[in-house]
Amino acid sequence: MSRFPERPLRRLTLTVAAALGLGLGLAMPYNRALENSLNRALPSPLDPRLLLVGIDDATLGDYGPLPQWPRSLYLRAFDTLEQAGAQVIGLDVVLGRGSDPDPAVQAAFDRPHLVLATAPGDPVLDWLSARQTVTGVSALNSGSGPLREVQTAYPVGSGPATVLLPSFARQVAAQAGQPLPLDTQPRLLRYSPPAQVAAQTLSFRDLVGGNVRYADLQGRVVLIGQNASGVPGLNLPDIDGRLTPGLEWQARAVSSLLSAPLRRVPGWGTALLCAGCAVLTVLCGGLWGYALAGLTLLAAAALWPLGVVFPGVSVSLSAVLGSGLVAFERWRQLKAWRLRDPLTGLGNRLGLIRSVTQRWPRRVEQPFGLVIFDVGALSRVNAMQGRAAGDALLRELSARLQRVKRRGDAVFRSGPDEFAVLLEPAAAAEVVPLAQALVREVGPLSMGDLPVPLTVGTASSTQDLVAPTDLLEAASRERYRAKYQRVQEE
Repeated sequence: MSRFPERPLRRLTLTVAAALGLGLGLAMPYNRALENSLNRALPSPLDPRLLLVGIDDATLGDYGPLPQWPRSLYLRAFDTLEQAGAQVIGLDVVLGRGSDPDPAVQAAFDRPHLVLATAPGDPVLDWLSARQTVTGVSALNSGSGPLREVQTAYPVGSGPATVLLPSFARQVAAQAGQPLPLDTQPRLLRYSPPAQVAAQTLSFRDLVGGNVRYADLQGRVVLIGQNASGVPGLNLPDIDGRLTPGLEWQARAVSSLLSAPLRRVPGWGTALLCAGCAVLTVLCGGLWGYALAGLTLLAAAALWPLGVVFPGVSVSLSAVLGSGLVAFERWRQLKAWRLRDPLTGLGNRLGLIRSVTQRWPRRVEQPFGLVIFDVGALSRVNAMQGRAAGDALLRELSARLQRVKRRGDAVFRSGPDEFAVLLEPAAAAEVVPLAQALVREVGPLSMGDLPVPLTVGTASSTQDLVAPTDLLEAASRERYRAKYQRVQEE
């Protein structure tokens, strides 16, 4: 027999833990803040095939403002790159509409493995004739704050007329041999160290002037774009607060698409992980929940370099919720222990008083009685056979009283050598017969050769009593009287 009612409470906390974990996992299937933190703390190297050609301040100083550039200037850069054996050329400069007066220049832009950027909502370059060149929307979905994601396509139009236009980064990645489906699913824009980006960057001025080594260009995926300081709309704040030029953003986008895709735990998987972690925390108890919370965050950091996005925050919070349920369970147990005898598991004297007090207002409509049993030989058993024998005697009497009591009755250990049975319902005339029946059914007690007599005192709620404690005092007086009479007879 369990001493305390822990199992029903444990079943309840386990059920609540599973439900809260599932709810938390469904509400927070992904942890964007954690992903951004890991992205910053554990940067991904820029794809080594990428080479950035920046239109920097020195280039603008030599050739003037970008809108005034002749398109033939770009052709000189294209020719150099093709002669050096570049694999893909991506021009992240929106050239806009309108025909060039020189047909040779128009034809020179129609070449394989060249990707031209278009403005969002304006995807057509109508001055291209043969259309060998592919185009892509020069956009990164920013929302509010720093850029964090890239898409392979962006919708244009609404309803059935909606068309998905490929992004510039997707087109470059596809030309580099990484075909990607056209969808609007956001993909994490992986952070790369600025020093590495700078190491893979050339000046557009040097490229046009021929101050480059062909070996550095062979087989590379080349992105041409602006990285001059103070360009409105292109230099945007990074996750580290640094203003980052548009060329670097596109380089990260292309590198992210060229890399192996991140594998996220599906939403239902997060829910099951959260439920399991919360249940495990309740089963372990103690401070294990906080240890599990820390381990899940460490697991997220350990799995990130492997390309696995683990929802560490959600699972960690589920462990904290489990710890809260463990604390609630302990509080309930401590509250129950205040009302229970640790030896027998029965209610103690405080529990008896509370039970009588709860029944007292309706004592007229639902009368009840109280029987107090005095274990007269307990001190002799402790002295002659030890306290272990005395404890065994008390547990034996407790078990017998619970076995023979009626369905509605309650048994308490109301003192060191005293047990009480609350009889409900019981009219005044029924209390004494019921007490006598209890004594008979409990049977004679003994500890070895030492008989253990029981002295009984009774009281009824229908007596002329004022307070609940009066009932206990009335039963105790009857017990003292019966005990005195038994001693006199001996």
